Amino acid sequence: MVSTKRLSARPARESGSERRAELLAIAGELFASRGFLATTVRDIADAAGILSGSLYHHFDSKESMVDEILRDFLDTQRRTNERVLREASDPRAAIIELIRQSFAAMQHHQAAIAIFQNESKYLAQFERFGYLRQAANEFERTWTRVLQDGQRSGAFRADLNVKLAYRFIRDMVWTTVHWYNPRGKLTSNVIADQYIKILCDGIVVP
Repeated sequence: MVSTKRLSARPARESGSERRAELLAIAGELFASRGFLATTVRDIADAAGILSGSLYHHFDSKESMVDEILRDFLDTQRRTNERVLREASDPRAAIIELIRQSFAAMQHHQAAIAIFQNESKYLAQFERFGYLRQAANEFERTWTRVLQDGQRSGAFRADLNVKLAYRFIRDMVWTTVHWYNPRGKLTSNVIADQYIKILCDGIVVP
């Protein structure tokens, strides 16, 4: 009897986890396309084909949903950046791989990236989302440190304004989320290759 109970409980937990992930994906798409304030719990429930009350069995508010979406993306990206810095052979390799991994993130976190860009300023007003500003600052420190290391090693131009360079790369990469189509002809790898070529080689024929 004990063995039977354990076997029957596992699929139930997995099913609940999968349903929760589905609801987060639906909410993420709505937050990204309509905006967080404009999206209601009822909108999310309707899109999921359930009653609003049923949604509260999984989440206590839409704030909890966007919180989980953003934390998952930011934690994943933080770990990825740390791995890149550990494994990169030099600053140029680090910058290139950071760009590649940023584009790769759009395969699984496109909605979260759009929400982070569009809603951070609003959400960061609330104590619950204070980590958003911290995450943005941490990402900036990571990239600017690589740029500074590249200047010291001679890999990057000495007259480079590191802060402006970071903002240029950040905007070049992350604003792509607004038009990138995961099912389109241009894969994230192809786009990353082109952006890296433009960044490293420029667009003017020497």
